[in-house]
Formats: sequence, C-alpha cells, structure tokens
Amino acid sequence: MAWIETVSPERAEGALKRLYEEAVERAGRVYNVIRLQSLRPAVLRASVQLYSQIMKGESGLSRAEREMIAVVVSRANGCFY
Repeated sequence: MAWIETVSPERAEGALKRLYEEAVERAGRVYNVIRLQSLRPAVLRASVQLYSQIMKGESGLSRAEREMIAVVVSRANGCFY
C-alpha cells in the first residue's frame, strides 16, 4: 500500500481544523478519505462540496438510491469505504 503524508486532526490548524471539525459533526470522526486531502484544504473543501451536491443535491434519484449506487461502485472498485 502506498504511503501518503497527511495531517492528523491533532495537528490541524486554520481552515483544515475547521474542515476536520465539520467532518466530525457530519460523521463522528475524520475518515482517512478526508485526511488524504489534508495537505490541500481548498481541494478538500471543494471535494466535500462536490460529494454533498452529488449525494444531497437535486436529482431524480432518492438519497437511498444514490447511496446504493455508491456502495455498488465502491464494491466493484474493491474499496471498503
């Protein structure tokens, strides 16, 4: 497995610290998929916004249908998230 430098929640400052706090509010913790983008907080914010629009924005699909699609795609890609 590749090693990618990340910023731990304990070391986070400024914008990254706020993004981590938001992650904890949403999910109860800071998952690795969030930490992977920690060196570029602006990119992390954009990524979270895109995900939010895809999963919660206007769509002909219900939230449950979108979640089911995400699970199937993750499984097909061998991703345990």
